[in-house]
This record gives sequence, structure tokens and C-alpha cells, in this order.
Amino acid sequence: MSVPNQGRPPGAAGAHMVVCGDDGLAHRLAAELRGVYEEQVTLVVPPAERTVRPPVVGRARAVSAALLDRVVNAAVNRAAGNGTPTVLGEPADGQRILEAVEATEAVLAEAGVERAAALALVYDDDETNIRAALTARRLNPRLRLVLRLYNRRLGQHIEELLDQAAALAAESAGGAGDAYDAFSGDASTTVLSDADTAAPALAATAVVGTSKVVQTDGLLLRAVERPPTGPGESDPPGLPTLALLSADAGDPAFADGSEASGEQGPLLLPDAAAVREAAVSGRRGSVVLEQVAYSAGPALPAGRGVGVVAPFASLFSRRLRWSLAGLVGCVFALAVALWLVTGIHPLGALYLTLLDLFAINDPAVGATTERQVLQLLSGLMGLLLLPVLLAAVLEALGTFRGTGALRRPPRGLGGHVVLLGLGKIGTRVLTRLRELNIPVVCVEAGPDARGLAVARRLRVPVVLGDVTQEGVLEAAKIHRAHALLAVTSSDTTNLEAALYARSLRPDLRVVLRLYDDDFATAVYRTLRAAHPQALTRSRSVTHLAAPSFAGAMMGRQILGAIPVERRVLLFAALRVGGHAQLEGKTVGEAFRAGYWRVLALDRGREPQGGSGLVWDLADTYVLRGSDRVVLAATRRGLADLLRRRRRG
Repeated sequence: MSVPNQGRPPGAAGAHMVVCGDDGLAHRLAAELRGVYEEQVTLVVPPAERTVRPPVVGRARAVSAALLDRVVNAAVNRAAGNGTPTVLGEPADGQRILEAVEATEAVLAEAGVERAAALALVYDDDETNIRAALTARRLNPRLRLVLRLYNRRLGQHIEELLDQAAALAAESAGGAGDAYDAFSGDASTTVLSDADTAAPALAATAVVGTSKVVQTDGLLLRAVERPPTGPGESDPPGLPTLALLSADAGDPAFADGSEASGEQGPLLLPDAAAVREAAVSGRRGSVVLEQVAYSAGPALPAGRGVGVVAPFASLFSRRLRWSLAGLVGCVFALAVALWLVTGIHPLGALYLTLLDLFAINDPAVGATTERQVLQLLSGLMGLLLLPVLLAAVLEALGTFRGTGALRRPPRGLGGHVVLLGLGKIGTRVLTRLRELNIPVVCVEAGPDARGLAVARRLRVPVVLGDVTQEGVLEAAKIHRAHALLAVTSSDTTNLEAALYARSLRPDLRVVLRLYDDDFATAVYRTLRAAHPQALTRSRSVTHLAAPSFAGAMMGRQILGAIPVERRVLLFAALRVGGHAQLEGKTVGEAFRAGYWRVLALDRGREPQGGSGLVWDLADTYVLRGSDRVVLAATRRGLADLLRRRRRG
């Protein structure tokens, strides 16, 4: 059997990229590739998407708007359900849009997968993405694949399977040498999850000062957000500053670090002068790099038996625990009194007190009056102890039986985070918050949400009910909460819940998940203007996730991304050779403020299992072509480093 594109290296001039999806992430990803990386893109969307205006970035805004008009006009006479892709025009800049129900072999062939450099499958359904990935790998073994999968464990196995299939196909076509060449061109598979990408950002937005962690392929990068320092103070030495947060972030007129914020917005990868100026003014917080190291690898979800046995403290209510403690204290007080009255050994006094307590027949006939009074008191304590012990047994049995049931918010709860929605995003946010030991109360409309099992395992209180109905947020103790995270899949539900929570608590910290980033910015500005004393944040999941997917399509060297307000900072590991901006220059000369910064030199894992990372590089170190470095970059900076072609 002949292999398509045999002998053509991936990423050759003229090779385009294909994006297949059924929601906003596909449109955002295509716009990211066009507007930032200047790539030729073929977008495959289902017919129903023709009425959805996609989110766009930069120069792709006008192009995408024109394309949508073509979509509406060209789809009028389309025969529904025939499985044949419909080509909706080809604008002057080379971007194409196809309409198809799913990414079948015919659709992928029409999209030019056999000639493509990379393919992103970002359908909302894992099975659809896996089926299309298997077909695409067979059509083009040298194709770089990026898959969106929610199941992390399955994603690891699929990634290994598709890479192995590519290696075997290349080997059967031309021997082991071709297989090596295929993978040297990065014909690899990368599995990502928009939920995993966006959840840390949403969780960190609700809690100030949380760490931002990127962990992949055994490499761990940890950054931490620091509050503004006092005038003249500076961050501890040895911690590279990755970003400066917005100036006057408490100003309600401020746009939370949007692209149009100008000098008052966040500064990514600032130079030394900007860092010194921020330290002198004391008005800006910062994001500093804390650690770059090899780790044992990403943690997988906990096993089935985890969390089945309830903690001891949760077996008994607070009132019952205080009752038991009071009875024990009374017993010891009676033992001390008996010791003082009779003068016997303290252990003997405790023994006689317990005999009296349990009504063991040893009457104090002929003893002193004090001894007889103490015996009567001990018997009375025994009568009080019996119902308390019975209540403890019944409560413990009820707790064990109810480990599979949902917990209710306990009385007196305060300082917690109210999380609305336990879907894909909400479940990941819940897990992240519990990893940070932050108390959470969840609110979910239906009993069949996928995150309820996770909440039950983590023993997180859950309120079932429609959040737009009166009394639901009150049941979640919103009046004593620290923050509200509205991450349901409905923008109107999130907005309505935020407005209702504001009416109950005008000073409540509110974070909303909204579909479109422009709409999220507008909502943010309006809420901040209406409630200037409260902290409001709005985030778009597609806006947070698209840069990571786009970077992965450019190569597997993308490690991950961290959000900085409404902007994104990417981490990459790449060879210096072939990059004129890095090769032959010192670390100081290679640093380009606002674009990229070399963080560490990767010498690989040491034989003893230690880290071969050198991350406190001197500015005078000269980067050689054989060096592999870890760097931080903005979207524009990474585009300059990885761009495969330049256009006039």
C-alpha cells in the first residue's frame, strides 16, 4: 500500500493546518493560527455552526466575519444528512471552511489531511475525536495530531497508540530510517483538555496568591502570583519575573488586563527597567518563577477505593463530640474527687469511679458520706452516658451508610467558595480547589451531572437545585462565602446567578465563565462599574485554552500555559539550532522583552534520576545549536520562533 506524502517532511512550505470541531474552541483555534502564527487553515464545522459567530483574534476578525456570511449563503441549498462535505468558498488569503456532520474519511480527504502539517480534533465528544484521529493517522502517518480529550487516562493510552502507529507505518514504507525521520520532524500526537487548561486559571482567579503549575513529560514549572510590594521593596533575588500585573487593579474602570489595556495592563516578560520601576512604585503585583525541575510525572486521578472510608471526625456531629468530651471530663473530675476524699491511689480512684459509672454492684455500704455521694453521682453519669453512646453508634452507622449520599453544607460554614456547575469545567475546578485545601460548596441543577461522583468522593457539600430559583444560593451559604464561581455551560445562568449573588452580597468576589471573550470583557466592565468595591472577574474557556492547542499544533515542544489576567504566557522546550534569534547569542542577548525569555538549559535527566536542568543561567552563557532550552514566551513571541513561513 502506498503511503501518502511519502518523502515530504512535515511542515514543508505550502503545507496547511486543519481544525475540526463543533463549538467555539474550533473557531478560536483557527483564528489563533491565522492571526498569530499566520498559518493557512482549513476549518471543518458541522452545519449547525453556521449561525454561530466565532470568537476571533487580531486581524482574523474581518476575515472570519466575511466567512460566516459565506457560510449562511452557501448552506441554504445544502442537502442535510448526505455526509458529503460542503466547501464554503476560499477567500483570498487561503483560509477555507467546510461543512460536515463529522470528520469522516471523505471529509478529511477533502480538507487536505494528506497534505497537511497538523490536524486538531476538538469536538466535544471524546469518541468522535478518537475515531477521526485513527482515520487521519492512516491517511497521513507523518501528520502532527492534536486531540481534545476529557478522559486523561484514556488520553495517555491514545497518545502512545497513535505515535506507535505512525512509527510502524513509516517503517513499513521505507525502513527504520524513515520512521526516525518522521519523528524527528515531530509527527507526533498531543492530547490536551480544555477543562484541564482552563480550570487552574478559574480556580486561581477565585483565590489570590495561588500557584500556577505547568507539569508535562516529567518537567515541572511552578510560578506564583505575588501581591504588590511596598515602595522600594523587590522580589527575592533569584526569582525571574515572568509578568507584572495590572497597575491600579482595584480601579473599576480598568479592563482586567485585556489586549487593549496599554501600559496600565499586565506586562508579560518585562525587562529589568520595568521590574525596577514597578518595585519603586509599589503598585503592581508580579508573577515570578519559583521552580523548574523534573518531577515524577503527572498525577493520575485517584483510584476507585479512595475516599470510601469517611474520616473519623466526620463520623460524629460537632454537638455529639462536645457531649462525649464533657462526659469524659466529668468522669475524670469524679475520679480526682474520690482520690482527694479517700486518699487511695489515683488509679484505684479511677477504677472505682468506672465501676460506679457502669453500675457494677459494689455499693459503698458503711463508707463515708462523701464516698456514697460520689457513688451516686457516678451512677447518674452512667445513666447520661448510655444515650450518648447509643447516639454515637447510630450516627456512625448512618454516616457509613450515607457515604454514597451527597453532603449538605454544615452549619456555621464560612469563608468557602460556592461553585456553580459540575460539568467538565466545574469538575476540574472542584478538584483543583480541593488540592489547594479550599472549602467548597457546589450547586448543581440535576442529579446526573458527571461531577457529582467526584464531589461525593471528595466529601464536598452539594446543593441540588436551579441556581436561578430563590433560596438555592442561600442554602449554599452565599452570605458567608468568600467567592462565587459560576462555571455552568449557560452564559445567561452564570450571569443571572452573579447578579442575584451581588444583590445578596454586594462585596462578594465573583468569577464568571462566559463563552465569548468580547462578551466576557463587556460583562466585566459593567459589573465593576456597578459594584466598584467588589472584585469581579470573567473568563472565556476557549480564550484560555486556544493558545495551548495552537502551540501544540506548531510542535510538541509546547509544555503548557499559565494565565496572566486576560492574557496567556506559554512555556516551550526547543532546540536552539535553527533559531537565529537564539543560536550563538548569550542568554542576555537572546532575551526579548515582551516576546521570550530563556529560563533553563535542559541537559536531560541525570543517570541517578536527578534533574539535569540549569535554570539559574548566567546572562553571559552562549547558546549553542545543540542546546535544548526551556523558555517562556508570549503568543506573538512564540509565533516568531516557530513560524514556518513569512508572508509579505
